[in-house]
Amino acid sequence: MIETARPPEKAVLVGLITGQQDEGTVAEYLDELAFLVDTAGGVTLKRFTQRLDKPEVATFVGKGKLEELRAYVKESEADLVVFDDELSPSQHRNISKALSCRVVDRSNLILDIFALRARSAHARTQVELAQYQYILPRLAGMWTHLERQKGGIGLKGPGEKEIETDRRIVRDKIALLKTKLRQIDKQKTTQRSNRGSLVRVALVGYTNVGKSTIMNLISKSEVFAEDKLFATLDTTVRKVVVGNLPFLLSDTVGFIRKLPHHLIESFKSTLDEVRESDILLHVVDISHPNFEEQITVVKETLNEITGNDKPVVMVFNKIDNYTFVEKEPDDLTPPGRENITLDELQQTWMGKSNQPCIFISAKHTTNIDNFRRQLYDHVAEIHRVRYPYDHFLY
Repeated sequence: MIETARPPEKAVLVGLITGQQDEGTVAEYLDELAFLVDTAGGVTLKRFTQRLDKPEVATFVGKGKLEELRAYVKESEADLVVFDDELSPSQHRNISKALSCRVVDRSNLILDIFALRARSAHARTQVELAQYQYILPRLAGMWTHLERQKGGIGLKGPGEKEIETDRRIVRDKIALLKTKLRQIDKQKTTQRSNRGSLVRVALVGYTNVGKSTIMNLISKSEVFAEDKLFATLDTTVRKVVVGNLPFLLSDTVGFIRKLPHHLIESFKSTLDEVRESDILLHVVDISHPNFEEQITVVKETLNEITGNDKPVVMVFNKIDNYTFVEKEPDDLTPPGRENITLDELQQTWMGKSNQPCIFISAKHTTNIDNFRRQLYDHVAEIHRVRYPYDHFLY
Protein backbone atom coordinates (compact mmCIF):
# COMPACT_ATOMS: atom_id res chain seq x y z
CA MET A 1 0.00 0.00 0.00
CA ILE A 2 1.45 3.38 -1.04
CA GLU A 3 1.42 6.01 1.69
CA THR A 4 0.19 9.42 0.60
CA ALA A 5 1.65 12.62 2.05
CA ARG A 6 -0.44 13.99 4.90
CA PRO A 7 -1.90 17.41 4.09
CA PRO A 8 -0.53 20.30 6.16
CA GLU A 9 -2.46 21.11 9.33
CA LYS A 10 -4.55 24.28 9.22
CA ALA A 11 -3.75 26.77 11.98
CA VAL A 12 -5.33 29.94 13.35
CA LEU A 13 -3.02 32.43 15.12
CA VAL A 14 -3.95 34.57 18.13
CA GLY A 15 -2.06 37.52 19.62
CA LEU A 16 -2.78 40.25 22.21
CA ILE A 17 -2.18 43.98 21.83
CA THR A 18 -1.31 45.27 25.31
CA GLY A 19 0.53 48.16 26.94
CA GLN A 20 3.76 46.19 26.55
CA GLN A 21 3.38 45.45 22.81
CA ASP A 22 1.64 47.68 20.28
CA GLU A 23 -0.19 46.66 17.11
CA GLY A 24 2.92 46.80 14.92
CA THR A 25 4.92 44.67 17.33
CA VAL A 26 2.15 42.07 17.59
CA ALA A 27 1.89 41.91 13.78
CA GLU A 28 5.62 41.22 13.58
CA TYR A 29 5.37 38.58 16.33
CA LEU A 30 2.54 36.88 14.43
CA ASP A 31 4.68 36.92 11.26
CA GLU A 32 7.29 34.99 13.19
CA LEU A 33 4.63 32.68 14.66
CA ALA A 34 3.39 31.95 11.12
CA PHE A 35 6.98 31.09 10.16
CA LEU A 36 7.12 28.73 13.14
CA VAL A 37 3.87 27.07 11.99
CA ASP A 38 5.33 26.71 8.50
CA THR A 39 8.53 25.20 9.91
CA ALA A 40 6.43 22.70 11.89
CA GLY A 41 4.64 21.67 8.67
CA GLY A 42 1.43 23.65 9.01
CA VAL A 43 -0.31 26.43 7.10
CA THR A 44 -1.84 29.58 8.59
CA LEU A 45 -5.46 30.29 7.70
CA LYS A 46 -6.11 33.52 9.62
CA ARG A 47 -4.80 35.75 12.40
CA PHE A 48 -6.85 37.15 15.27
CA THR A 49 -5.77 39.97 17.57
CA GLN A 50 -7.45 41.66 20.52
CA ARG A 51 -6.60 44.80 22.46
CA LEU A 52 -6.55 44.17 26.23
CA ASP A 53 -4.73 45.73 29.17
CA LYS A 54 -3.62 42.23 30.17
CA PRO A 55 -4.59 38.64 29.29
CA GLU A 56 -7.82 37.30 30.78
CA VAL A 57 -6.99 35.02 33.71
CA ALA A 58 -9.36 32.24 32.63
CA THR A 59 -9.33 32.34 28.83
CA PHE A 60 -6.41 34.63 27.81
CA VAL A 61 -8.73 36.51 25.37
CA GLY A 62 -12.15 37.98 26.12
CA LYS A 63 -15.40 36.00 25.86
CA GLY A 64 -16.45 37.78 22.65
CA LYS A 65 -13.15 37.05 20.93
CA LEU A 66 -13.29 33.43 22.13
CA GLU A 67 -16.76 33.04 20.58
CA GLU A 68 -15.47 34.61 17.34
CA LEU A 69 -12.61 32.11 17.35
CA ARG A 70 -14.97 29.21 18.00
CA ALA A 71 -17.21 30.19 15.07
CA TYR A 72 -14.26 30.55 12.68
CA VAL A 73 -12.65 27.26 13.75
CA LYS A 74 -15.95 25.46 13.13
CA GLU A 75 -16.51 27.14 9.77
CA SER A 76 -12.97 26.69 8.44
CA GLU A 77 -12.43 23.25 10.01
CA ALA A 78 -9.10 24.43 11.40
CA ASP A 79 -6.96 21.75 13.05
CA LEU A 80 -5.44 23.90 15.78
CA VAL A 81 -5.34 27.37 17.31
CA VAL A 82 -1.89 28.76 18.13
CA PHE A 83 -1.46 31.47 20.81
CA ASP A 84 1.62 33.71 20.60
CA ASP A 85 2.14 33.67 24.37
CA GLU A 86 2.48 30.80 26.81
CA LEU A 87 -0.86 29.70 28.26
CA SER A 88 -1.31 28.64 31.87
CA PRO A 89 -2.64 25.09 32.43
CA SER A 90 -6.11 26.46 33.36
CA GLN A 91 -6.21 28.78 30.33
CA HIS A 92 -5.23 25.90 28.07
CA ARG A 93 -7.97 23.71 29.55
CA ASN A 94 -10.69 26.40 29.32
CA ILE A 95 -9.83 27.42 25.75
CA SER A 96 -9.69 23.79 24.56
CA LYS A 97 -13.12 23.20 26.06
CA ALA A 98 -14.58 26.31 24.42
CA LEU A 99 -13.06 25.74 20.94
CA SER A 100 -13.33 21.93 20.80
CA CYS A 101 -10.04 21.72 18.88
CA ARG A 102 -6.36 21.37 19.60
CA VAL A 103 -4.84 24.43 21.31
CA VAL A 104 -1.10 25.12 21.14
CA ASP A 105 0.91 28.01 22.60
CA ARG A 106 4.21 29.41 21.35
CA SER A 107 6.26 27.33 23.80
CA ASN A 108 4.54 24.11 22.75
CA LEU A 109 5.08 24.92 19.08
CA ILE A 110 8.80 25.61 19.57
CA LEU A 111 9.17 22.36 21.50
CA ASP A 112 7.46 20.52 18.64
CA ILE A 113 9.91 22.01 16.12
CA PHE A 114 12.86 21.14 18.35
CA ALA A 115 11.61 17.54 18.56
CA LEU A 116 11.31 17.50 14.77
CA ARG A 117 14.81 18.92 14.23
CA ALA A 118 16.76 17.02 16.93
CA ARG A 119 19.20 14.56 15.38
CA SER A 120 21.84 13.60 17.96
CA ALA A 121 21.21 11.73 21.22
CA HIS A 122 22.25 14.88 23.07
CA ALA A 123 19.68 17.12 21.34
CA ARG A 124 16.93 14.52 21.60
CA THR A 125 17.55 14.13 25.35
CA GLN A 126 17.45 17.90 25.85
CA VAL A 127 14.20 18.24 23.91
CA GLU A 128 12.60 15.34 25.75
CA LEU A 129 13.53 16.90 29.10
CA ALA A 130 12.01 20.26 28.09
CA GLN A 131 8.84 18.50 26.87
CA TYR A 132 8.34 16.66 30.15
CA GLN A 133 8.93 19.88 32.12
CA TYR A 134 6.28 21.56 29.97
CA ILE A 135 3.82 18.66 30.36
CA LEU A 136 4.13 18.20 34.14
CA PRO A 137 1.92 21.14 35.30
CA ARG A 138 -0.59 20.39 32.52
CA LEU A 139 -1.30 16.73 33.32
CA ALA A 140 -4.58 17.48 35.09
CA GLY A 141 -5.86 19.38 32.07
CA MET A 142 -4.88 16.52 29.78
CA TRP A 143 -6.89 14.07 31.91
CA THR A 144 -9.89 16.41 31.90
CA HIS A 145 -9.65 16.61 28.10
CA LEU A 146 -9.57 12.80 27.89
CA GLU A 147 -12.58 12.39 30.20
CA ARG A 148 -14.59 14.96 28.21
CA GLN A 149 -13.96 13.22 24.89
CA LYS A 150 -14.22 9.61 25.97
CA GLY A 151 -16.39 9.79 29.06
CA GLY A 152 -18.70 6.83 29.56
CA ILE A 153 -18.85 3.25 30.76
CA GLY A 154 -15.47 1.77 31.43
CA LEU A 155 -13.66 5.11 31.54
CA LYS A 156 -14.49 6.21 35.09
CA GLY A 157 -10.93 5.52 36.27
CA PRO A 158 -9.33 6.28 39.60
CA GLY A 159 -9.19 9.94 38.64
CA GLU A 160 -6.89 12.03 40.80
CA LYS A 161 -4.92 8.97 41.95
CA GLU A 162 -4.17 8.17 38.32
CA ILE A 163 -3.04 11.76 37.72
CA GLU A 164 -0.72 11.58 40.73
CA THR A 165 0.70 8.33 39.37
CA ASP A 166 1.40 10.03 36.04
CA ARG A 167 3.00 13.01 37.82
CA ARG A 168 5.30 10.68 39.69
CA ILE A 169 6.23 8.89 36.44
CA VAL A 170 6.96 12.22 34.74
CA ARG A 171 9.06 13.46 37.69
CA ASP A 172 11.04 10.21 37.65
CA LYS A 173 11.55 10.58 33.90
CA ILE A 174 12.77 14.18 34.36
CA ALA A 175 15.27 13.04 37.01
CA LEU A 176 16.46 10.24 34.72
CA LEU A 177 16.91 12.58 31.75
CA LYS A 178 18.85 15.10 33.88
CA THR A 179 21.18 12.30 34.98
CA LYS A 180 21.61 11.22 31.34
CA LEU A 181 22.38 14.82 30.31
CA ARG A 182 25.04 15.13 33.02
CA GLN A 183 26.71 11.99 31.66
CA ILE A 184 26.58 13.32 28.09
CA ASP A 185 27.95 16.67 29.28
CA LYS A 186 30.95 14.90 30.86
CA GLN A 187 31.62 13.17 27.54
CA LYS A 188 31.32 16.50 25.68
CA THR A 189 33.71 18.16 28.16
CA THR A 190 36.25 15.39 27.53
CA GLN A 191 35.86 15.85 23.77
CA ARG A 192 36.45 19.60 24.08
CA SER A 193 39.52 19.08 26.29
CA ASN A 194 40.98 16.75 23.63
CA ARG A 195 40.91 19.50 21.01
CA GLY A 196 43.99 21.10 22.47
CA SER A 197 44.40 24.82 22.98
CA LEU A 198 43.31 26.11 19.60
CA VAL A 199 41.49 29.44 19.61
CA ARG A 200 37.71 28.85 19.60
CA VAL A 201 35.27 30.98 17.62
CA ALA A 202 31.48 30.54 17.97
CA LEU A 203 28.75 31.70 15.61
CA VAL A 204 25.76 33.00 17.59
CA GLY A 205 22.63 34.90 16.67
CA TYR A 206 18.90 34.87 16.15
CA THR A 207 17.46 31.86 14.37
CA ASN A 208 17.53 31.91 10.55
CA VAL A 209 20.09 34.71 10.16
CA GLY A 210 22.53 32.62 8.10
CA LYS A 211 24.95 31.16 10.67
CA SER A 212 25.11 27.73 9.00
CA THR A 213 25.64 29.31 5.58
CA ILE A 214 28.59 31.29 6.97
CA MET A 215 29.87 28.11 8.64
CA ASN A 216 29.81 26.26 5.30
CA LEU A 217 31.49 29.18 3.54
CA ILE A 218 34.35 29.62 6.01
CA SER A 219 34.98 25.98 6.89
CA LYS A 220 34.16 24.55 3.42
CA SER A 221 31.94 21.96 5.11
CA GLU A 222 28.37 20.77 4.50
CA VAL A 223 26.46 21.80 7.63
CA PHE A 224 22.69 21.57 7.08
CA ALA A 225 21.30 24.99 6.17
CA GLU A 226 17.69 25.79 5.29
CA ASP A 227 15.41 28.82 5.20
CA LYS A 228 13.52 27.57 8.24
CA LEU A 229 13.62 28.42 11.93
CA PHE A 230 15.91 26.21 14.04
CA ALA A 231 17.48 24.38 11.09
CA THR A 232 20.45 23.76 13.41
CA LEU A 233 20.03 22.28 16.90
CA ASP A 234 23.24 20.33 17.37
CA THR A 235 26.42 22.31 17.80
CA THR A 236 28.80 21.63 14.88
CA VAL A 237 32.54 22.21 15.32
CA ARG A 238 35.04 22.39 12.45
CA LYS A 239 38.76 23.07 12.33
CA VAL A 240 39.34 26.05 10.06
CA VAL A 241 42.57 27.47 8.65
CA VAL A 242 42.57 31.10 7.48
CA GLY A 243 45.91 32.02 5.94
CA ASN A 244 48.27 29.88 8.00
CA LEU A 245 46.34 30.20 11.27
CA PRO A 246 44.22 27.25 12.54
CA PHE A 247 41.25 27.68 14.89
CA LEU A 248 37.97 25.96 15.79
CA LEU A 249 34.67 27.34 14.46
CA SER A 250 31.34 26.34 16.11
CA ASP A 251 27.81 26.71 14.71
CA THR A 252 25.21 26.88 17.51
CA VAL A 253 21.43 26.80 17.91
CA GLY A 254 19.70 30.10 17.13
CA PHE A 255 17.84 32.20 19.68
CA ILE A 256 14.27 33.49 19.44
CA ARG A 257 11.94 35.84 21.31
CA LYS A 258 9.83 34.36 24.10
CA LEU A 259 11.97 31.22 24.20
CA PRO A 260 10.52 28.96 26.93
CA HIS A 261 12.65 29.20 30.07
CA HIS A 262 12.76 25.42 30.57
CA LEU A 263 14.04 25.11 27.00
CA ILE A 264 16.86 27.55 27.75
CA GLU A 265 17.70 25.52 30.84
CA SER A 266 17.71 22.26 28.88
CA PHE A 267 19.91 23.64 26.11
CA LYS A 268 22.47 25.41 28.28
CA SER A 269 24.76 22.39 27.96
CA THR A 270 24.59 22.66 24.15
CA LEU A 271 25.79 26.24 24.51
CA ASP A 272 28.92 25.17 26.42
CA GLU A 273 30.69 25.81 23.11
CA VAL A 274 29.59 29.43 23.46
CA ARG A 275 30.70 29.65 27.10
CA GLU A 276 34.13 28.19 26.34
CA SER A 277 34.75 30.13 23.13
CA ASP A 278 37.34 32.91 22.84
CA ILE A 279 35.48 35.02 20.26
CA LEU A 280 31.77 35.32 19.43
CA LEU A 281 30.63 36.14 15.89
CA HIS A 282 27.18 37.64 16.44
CA VAL A 283 25.40 37.18 13.10
CA VAL A 284 22.51 39.57 12.35
CA ASP A 285 20.01 39.55 9.47
CA ILE A 286 20.35 43.21 8.46
CA SER A 287 17.41 42.85 6.05
CA HIS A 288 14.94 41.95 8.82
CA PRO A 289 12.66 44.89 9.74
CA ASN A 290 13.20 44.27 13.47
CA PHE A 291 16.86 43.28 13.49
CA GLU A 292 17.57 45.67 16.39
CA GLU A 293 15.15 43.80 18.65
CA GLN A 294 16.73 40.52 17.54
CA ILE A 295 20.14 41.87 18.55
CA THR A 296 18.74 42.72 21.99
CA VAL A 297 17.22 39.21 22.40
CA VAL A 298 20.56 37.57 21.57
CA LYS A 299 22.55 39.88 23.85
CA GLU A 300 20.19 39.24 26.77
CA THR A 301 20.36 35.46 26.27
CA LEU A 302 24.15 35.55 25.94
CA ASN A 303 24.38 37.59 29.12
CA GLU A 304 22.35 34.91 30.92
CA ILE A 305 24.54 32.11 29.55
CA THR A 306 28.06 33.56 29.47
CA GLY A 307 28.03 36.77 31.48
CA ASN A 308 28.65 38.63 28.17
CA ASP A 309 32.36 39.08 28.92
CA LYS A 310 33.74 37.79 25.61
CA PRO A 311 34.94 39.79 22.60
CA VAL A 312 32.08 40.03 20.08
CA VAL A 313 32.32 40.77 16.36
CA MET A 314 29.02 41.90 14.82
CA VAL A 315 28.46 40.28 11.41
CA PHE A 316 25.61 41.99 9.55
CA ASN A 317 24.55 39.37 6.99
CA LYS A 318 22.07 39.38 4.05
CA ILE A 319 22.96 42.83 2.75
CA ASP A 320 21.72 41.55 -0.63
CA ASN A 321 18.17 41.52 0.81
CA TYR A 322 18.37 44.98 2.41
CA THR A 323 15.56 47.24 1.17
CA PHE A 324 15.55 51.04 0.96
CA VAL A 325 12.39 53.12 0.50
CA GLU A 326 12.94 56.76 -0.50
CA LYS A 327 10.70 59.26 1.30
CA GLU A 328 8.36 61.44 -0.71
CA PRO A 329 9.43 65.13 -0.79
CA ASP A 330 6.26 66.22 1.04
CA ASP A 331 6.55 63.51 3.73
CA LEU A 332 7.50 65.38 6.92
CA THR A 333 7.45 62.35 9.25
CA PRO A 334 10.79 61.33 10.81
CA PRO A 335 12.66 58.82 8.60
CA GLY A 336 12.38 55.18 9.65
CA ARG A 337 14.93 52.40 9.24
CA GLU A 338 13.51 51.62 5.79
CA ASN A 339 14.33 55.19 4.68
CA ILE A 340 18.05 54.81 5.42
CA THR A 341 20.36 53.46 2.75
CA LEU A 342 22.70 50.59 3.55
CA ASP A 343 25.70 52.89 3.05
CA GLU A 344 24.23 55.43 5.50
CA LEU A 345 23.56 52.62 7.96
CA GLN A 346 27.19 51.46 7.78
CA GLN A 347 28.58 54.98 8.09
CA THR A 348 26.27 56.16 10.86
CA TRP A 349 24.85 54.66 14.07
CA MET A 350 24.77 50.98 13.12
CA GLY A 351 28.39 50.73 12.03
CA LYS A 352 29.71 53.13 14.65
CA SER A 353 27.87 51.74 17.70
CA ASN A 354 28.65 48.07 17.02
CA GLN A 355 32.42 47.93 16.70
CA PRO A 356 34.04 45.74 15.59
CA CYS A 357 31.57 44.89 12.82
CA ILE A 358 31.38 43.91 9.16
CA PHE A 359 28.62 43.86 6.53
CA ILE A 360 28.45 40.79 4.26
CA SER A 361 26.24 38.57 2.12
CA ALA A 362 27.11 34.93 2.80
CA LYS A 363 24.73 33.79 0.04
CA HIS A 364 26.48 35.86 -2.65
CA THR A 365 29.94 35.86 -0.92
CA THR A 366 29.92 39.67 -0.84
CA ASN A 367 32.76 41.14 1.29
CA ILE A 368 33.78 37.62 2.42
CA ASP A 369 37.52 38.19 1.79
CA ASN A 370 37.41 41.23 4.08
CA PHE A 371 35.48 39.13 6.63
CA ARG A 372 38.20 36.45 6.54
CA ARG A 373 40.91 39.11 7.05
CA GLN A 374 39.09 40.56 10.06
CA LEU A 375 38.53 37.08 11.47
CA TYR A 376 42.23 36.29 10.99
CA ASP A 377 43.23 39.47 12.85
CA HIS A 378 40.97 38.71 15.84
CA VAL A 379 42.12 35.08 16.09
CA ALA A 380 45.77 36.06 15.62
CA GLU A 381 45.55 38.58 18.47
CA ILE A 382 44.40 35.87 20.92
CA HIS A 383 46.85 33.32 19.46
CA ARG A 384 49.72 35.80 19.90
CA VAL A 385 48.96 36.11 23.63
CA ARG A 386 48.49 32.36 24.10
CA TYR A 387 51.57 31.36 22.05
CA PRO A 388 53.97 34.34 22.22
CA TYR A 389 56.77 32.41 20.50
CA ASP A 390 54.82 31.46 17.36
CA HIS A 391 55.88 34.60 15.53
CA PHE A 392 56.35 32.68 12.28
CA LEU A 393 52.57 32.60 11.94
CA TYR A 394 52.23 36.35 11.54
